[in-house]
Amino acid sequence: MKSKFFWGLFSVLFFSPAFAYDDCLPYKFTPKVVLEIPIWTKEVVQPLKYMDLLHGNVSATMVDNYDIVADITNIEDGYCVALKSVYATIGYSNFLVQIDIRNKPETCSYNAVLDHEDEHIRAYLSVIDDYKKELQDSIYSAADSITPIFVRNRDDIDAAITELNAELQAHPDLILIKQKIKAAEEIRNKRIDQNNTGESFKKCFEK
Repeated sequence: MKSKFFWGLFSVLFFSPAFAYDDCLPYKFTPKVVLEIPIWTKEVVQPLKYMDLLHGNVSATMVDNYDIVADITNIEDGYCVALKSVYATIGYSNFLVQIDIRNKPETCSYNAVLDHEDEHIRAYLSVIDDYKKELQDSIYSAADSITPIFVRNRDDIDAAITELNAELQAHPDLILIKQKIKAAEEIRNKRIDQNNTGESFKKCFEK
């Protein structure tokens, strides 16, 4: 009698979710994906502590947000929670430029350093421009791979939506495109510094 009881218990635990999973498959959506590039701002500061006189510094703030819309379908045993739409915002929202305090604002040397840091900002922006389509495709691929989640109770729907979002962001295609963007940032910024001879800065002090 005990063996039959335990077998029946395991049947409920392991087989019922499988049936529920199959029941939810018809409710999978072809996802809608909207990719927004944030409007960026630039802030220029001069720290009190001395920096490199010839070179400034740029810190880029990357936005990487995903808002999803889920469709909730009530079936006999519970609810099917399916990913319906993804609204992603990816790109740079702010650039913080630091220039040595010894370069006075609006002077030739200040402007020379600022012009160089602006090159770096353009490099960052060019990466997002160049990878925008691949980003869109990667988000779609990730979203389209996600199957609906079955939950028995309405109180579990929010947790299921959170899980859908986590699955989306953990998808290999999204991870790969972010790695490509990071590598492109490093390559382009390094190239700018390698090509900088400092001539513009030096000319500011020629008599």
